[in-house]
Amino acid sequence: MERADNGLAFMLKYENIAWYENGTVRILDRRIYPIRTEYVVCKSVEKVAKAIKDMVTQSAGPYLAAAMGMVLAAYEIKDRKDNSIVDHMEKSAFILSHARPTTVEQMKRIVDGAVNIARKQVEQRVYGDQLIDSLFKYAFDYVNNNYKKYTLVGRNLANLIPKNGTILTQCFGDTIVGTTLRECTKLGNTVKVICAETRPYFQGSRLTASVACDMGFDVTVISDNMPGYVLKNKHVDIFTSASDVITIDGHIINKIGTFQIALAANYYGIPYYVTGTPDPNHQDLSRIKIEERDPELVLKALDVKVTMPGVKGYYPAFDITPPNLCIGVVTDLGVYETTNLKKYLADCSQKSE
Repeated sequence: MERADNGLAFMLKYENIAWYENGTVRILDRRIYPIRTEYVVCKSVEKVAKAIKDMVTQSAGPYLAAAMGMVLAAYEIKDRKDNSIVDHMEKSAFILSHARPTTVEQMKRIVDGAVNIARKQVEQRVYGDQLIDSLFKYAFDYVNNNYKKYTLVGRNLANLIPKNGTILTQCFGDTIVGTTLRECTKLGNTVKVICAETRPYFQGSRLTASVACDMGFDVTVISDNMPGYVLKNKHVDIFTSASDVITIDGHIINKIGTFQIALAANYYGIPYYVTGTPDPNHQDLSRIKIEERDPELVLKALDVKVTMPGVKGYYPAFDITPPNLCIGVVTDLGVYETTNLKKYLADCSQKSE
């Protein structure tokens, strides 16, 4: 099978995201990359879930980690040959999908797919190494097909960027960053990339900027309090971000800071395009839970304490951008208005018929 990660940056290669091998799941530690290139090695499903919770991998990384974690779950019970296999896989799926609260529904779709495979395999009396191989194939096909889908998304976003234009990004869009820049290269469009640093984990400066630099693009990092000034003075053509959830009524849940950049972009008449898939499990905001992380992280910069004792922190991981601040949702099927995302679901349904 042709790998859809060809031509992408080091950290977007499958083996450098999350990879199962010989009873372990190896995950590139994105909390410290590119300062150091180190991997967290997980020898249990619980350790994979902890790595996801602890932000060892972010953006699309947790989904592949969860899929590979289900392979590890099969390894943990490789000597069993009864229905307890399914019970173990279901428990593992719950542990992995609930590692972070905001993305539970998306995670469930991936791990539940692995459970369904295990259930069918057990019915056919397929156990041990064969079950492990089947689940590894499922995980690999998941990431490869996801990259193929995001190649289409990247192409659609690349076609919106003016020739030799400038884009401003927020946080780390993972696959979409690489596929968009790969498509820009194919178009001969030497875009410039400006990355908001995205504290407290600095995903913009460490991850997005690293991918853009690795792929040969002109990239500049700015601090999180600069976008309002930079949008106008650096002649930004497009503000873009990925999304953790896009509700069917058009709200965008993404890394904290997205909302304020969208406000500033709207003030200057600069279009904001979000990439992602509208989620049928989130018709509106009623089921959205905004994750709040350890406030101590806000009081540090790359693990160095920057405040005096007694100062408090506050760390909501995401914010919510209303539909009117986003000009379009860029998907694999095209660009949709935030007020008409039911059309995307209808188009998906028609495509699958």
